[in-house]
Amino acid sequence: MSIFPTKILLATDGSKEARQAAQAAAELSKDTGSEVHIAYVLPSPVELRGHHLYSKEVMQSVLEQAEGEARSLLDEQAKQIEASGGNVAETHLEMGKPDKEIVRLSEDLGVGTIVIGSRGLGAINRALMGGVSESVIRHAHCPVFVVRRNGAR
Repeated sequence: MSIFPTKILLATDGSKEARQAAQAAAELSKDTGSEVHIAYVLPSPVELRGHHLYSKEVMQSVLEQAEGEARSLLDEQAKQIEASGGNVAETHLEMGKPDKEIVRLSEDLGVGTIVIGSRGLGAINRALMGGVSESVIRHAHCPVFVVRRNGAR
């Protein structure tokens, strides 16, 4: 049994930190021969709507545009990882709360590690909003590799 993962889940949101996490996942994949699964989580229609009432048509249009942008991002990140020598197995577009969907998908896929970027929220923002990476760390069944930008706290 190897201590290295055979499957890596890269959770992305398109941010600068997520792009740095993608590079880390590519290097880890290349160095260990692991396959990478890339996940992007869209908010559910209820979360998008919030307290505003939009017509069904407007919501459908917003969701279709968001889905198209997310699929483009997933494709772009897959190409970048492969160009860096990583092995992309599959991309996953999920819907719901990002932290919960990342943990659920990691369990469903049986990944050995999760790679995720962190924006490095300050203590007050983290206390008020929580952080996706922090929640994933608390609930994941496997090690979580958090990539932070330089100077993040």
